Amino acid sequence: MKRHTILGANGIIGEELARELRKKYSGQIKLVGRHPEKVHREDLLFKANLLYREEVLKALEDTDIAYLTVGLPYDSEIWLKNWTVIMENVIVGCKENNCKLVYFDNTYAYPQDSVVQNESTPLNPNGKKGLAKKRTAELLLNAMSRNEIEAVICRAPEFYGPDKTKGLTNTLVFENLKKGKKPKIFLNDTVLRTLIFTPDASRAMALIGNTVDTYGQTWHLPCDDHRLTYKEFIQEISNQLGRKVEYTVLNSFVVHLLAIFNSNMKETIELLPRYAIDNIFESSKFQERFPEFKITTYQEGIKVILEDFEIK
Repeated sequence: MKRHTILGANGIIGEELARELRKKYSGQIKLVGRHPEKVHREDLLFKANLLYREEVLKALEDTDIAYLTVGLPYDSEIWLKNWTVIMENVIVGCKENNCKLVYFDNTYAYPQDSVVQNESTPLNPNGKKGLAKKRTAELLLNAMSRNEIEAVICRAPEFYGPDKTKGLTNTLVFENLKKGKKPKIFLNDTVLRTLIFTPDASRAMALIGNTVDTYGQTWHLPCDDHRLTYKEFIQEISNQLGRKVEYTVLNSFVVHLLAIFNSNMKETIELLPRYAIDNIFESSKFQERFPEFKITTYQEGIKVILEDFEIK
């Protein structure tokens, strides 16, 4: 019976991961965070701040597989200061407790160009948050190459999904629709986007973490290959709602102007170049290794979100 510990358990990825582990993989599930909450009545709760090594060491006791899914406040300076500290503490914790690590990562450290992104894409970030994620990934990759830790990196592009999913598409499109406002799109509505449906990300991470031959590698989590432009994305929403959804495309000048007054918008500026061009995140490695995994299509994902958000 495996003992699973989710570090940073109460974000959307951690919660969906807890559900998937409970559903598909037997064993004990421990949820770790500053204020952890049960996803299932049998979950174990452990209060810990991942910035403190002793608390991480205690949290990882009696663990076979640790999953690092923690999210930090959307602030560049916090990311630069805290991400590497957390990773260093988790690496030491896994070594001391002889447990595996599954690290959930994003694409912030990738170049902001239109080259297709795969597992061998170099880490060449544009901005402080990307630099923080590069340093964090390199810490783990170095520990893996020195055989200090048995680990795997699971990388995902921008989220979209139900419940408390965070991400620019959810914020600018679905949350605006829920408020009766027009969706907003960054820079260009005719370039291709790659988004990942959050339940798919967690299901895939659970699968990778519980498959022996996946370790020692980086994996792109699965996304629908039939990518849409935001124009097509909004058209699909219109089709499902049975009404035309009008939207606004924000140009660079407007985004930078809004950033003066909105801290979250300011923190998004470093990602802006990827919204002007095709953003192709490729997950064929996962699909070839796990051909039976059912990837949610954009049409299916949009339907789930519209129902969850009660958008009519």
